[in-house]
Amino acid sequence: MTHALNLVWNPSEGLDLGFFMIRYYSLMFVVAFGLGWYIMKHIFEREGESIDKLDSLFIWTVFATLIGARLGHVLFYDWEYYRNHLLEIVLPFRFEPKFEFTGFQGLASHGAAVSIIIAMYFYSKNILKRPQLWILDRVVIPVASGAIFVRLGNFFNSEIIGKETTSSFGIRFLRDQFSPRDVVNATGIANPNEAYTAIATDPKFADLLAQVPVKHPTQLYEAFCYIFVFAILFFLYWKTEARKKSGFLFGLFLVLLFTVRIIVESVKESQGGFESDLGNILSTGQWLSIPFILIGLFFAYRAKKEA
Repeated sequence: MTHALNLVWNPSEGLDLGFFMIRYYSLMFVVAFGLGWYIMKHIFEREGESIDKLDSLFIWTVFATLIGARLGHVLFYDWEYYRNHLLEIVLPFRFEPKFEFTGFQGLASHGAAVSIIIAMYFYSKNILKRPQLWILDRVVIPVASGAIFVRLGNFFNSEIIGKETTSSFGIRFLRDQFSPRDVVNATGIANPNEAYTAIATDPKFADLLAQVPVKHPTQLYEAFCYIFVFAILFFLYWKTEARKKSGFLFGLFLVLLFTVRIIVESVKESQGGFESDLGNILSTGQWLSIPFILIGLFFAYRAKKEA
């Protein structure tokens, strides 16, 4: 017997302004980077750093996040495809079996983490003129807040979802089950958005709705947990002397965030990658999280020892 609430998730693509569509996923990224800038502004003011350096930090972080996340997905999760479609790594198009605009589908947080760390090395050396760990201890606070909104963006996109469940938290992801072409063919309604709405609300299509399994909303699980990761880092920076322990907040961030990732991955659908080559003991995301946790433990322990 199912105990799920059977919530049907069928969001619109975004905010339709008539002349322009603001997609929710893009909006969540704008919110993430905007909030991050605001948080770092107050941190720079507290530390006596020039706000002029903040603009450079913003640019470096944006590009590092997007490039690293893209390359992370390509290399860790879908290299078998992209090795034969190299142009699609940098272009938002698919050329086979037919030419179509796809956008940049596929972003991996592990890749973003690596690229941000690298970018902060060059930023601290060339612009900030402080040790790399100084900026890493502080930039992880807005990064943690940004992770919340990125996962909310995934939720709006009905992507990175969980396994089937009878949990009361389960949700029917309509757009994950049926592609726009499938939903048009199944309902006979030419407009995909209207077809999705019909399946969700019209009893005539109850048989189609019944085909949509109830799954864990793992994006919301992660977003909820990241609220606590952000709150812990924010509190420690503003209310304690933790910021004076070089590397401690950076290490703690890695441990907390990627521990959450490992736990939530246990109920997440496979995202592909190299997990099958390692016997499917852990998911690709879990394997990739382990080194980050170990690195985090090293920096956190070393910082406490030196304090």
